[in-house]
Amino acid sequence: MELGMVGLGKMGGNMTVRLVRGGHSVVGFARKKEVVDVVVRQGAKGAASIANLVQQLTPPRIIWLMIPSGDPVDQTIAELHGLLAPGDFIVDGGNSYYRDTLRRAQLVRSWGFRFVDVGTSGGIWGLTEGYSMMVGGEPADVEHIRPVLETLAPGPTQGWGRMGPVGSGHFVKMVHNGIEYGMMQAYAEGFAVLEAKGDFALDLHQVAAVWHYGSVVRSWLLELTEEALAENPTLKGIAPYVVDSGEGRWTVTEALDLNIPAPVITIALQQRLRSREADPFTEKLLAMMRNKFGGHDVKTEP
Repeated sequence: MELGMVGLGKMGGNMTVRLVRGGHSVVGFARKKEVVDVVVRQGAKGAASIANLVQQLTPPRIIWLMIPSGDPVDQTIAELHGLLAPGDFIVDGGNSYYRDTLRRAQLVRSWGFRFVDVGTSGGIWGLTEGYSMMVGGEPADVEHIRPVLETLAPGPTQGWGRMGPVGSGHFVKMVHNGIEYGMMQAYAEGFAVLEAKGDFALDLHQVAAVWHYGSVVRSWLLELTEEALAENPTLKGIAPYVVDSGEGRWTVTEALDLNIPAPVITIALQQRLRSREADPFTEKLLAMMRNKFGGHDVKTEP
């Protein structure tokens, strides 16, 4: 099977290499030529533009997008409108908001194209471990791209599945990432408590290594934490600034819309927002309020 891959960042590039190793013919395009050159050296074909990529594929074409959510997806789909033919596939494998996916699917189908959304997890490790893929689309459309999914997954019947109609793949991936927020926050808080207990001089890497086997809190995320603590036990040079790419926010919003309490995910998101405040107004005002009603001391900045 042949397909075109638009977006060859670390994750998209690794997916391309995995597909090539699986015997698929892949044409790759990215905005930077040097990124395309990397996958060409791995056995893929390179394209100088999206139009050039489409020209190198045989109908029905499969165009797999691995690009940032939001306007870049809309812009790419708009460009593909005049290049594809009825029956061709657009697969959005990025972290798009599922409501945007529903809108895009309706538009793409009105043009005669087929649309599949694939919520993809695995990051830079997917090349060796395989990707977890949550797929949304019509059963026949998902079946058509099955060979690609089986190649990218950890195994032909492992790590991927059709979640339901279009939009469901990105919806499940959204909640997946919301859960991820909560898990990361719990690990970070727990290790912060361990680090603060100076009386025991705990080796945090050793703790993570022990928990790695037999513990109820063991996970791949803990393995990565263990690796990080081995490389930098005191986290020297790491700024306490945590970004978010949107999925946690969307999960919290959806929970509110569905009247589902999700306090852990919500607080984890808020902690990420708090980490970015270089000059936190909230705490300053709290200090001033305590001073006003109780005469408590206020620390001043140096």
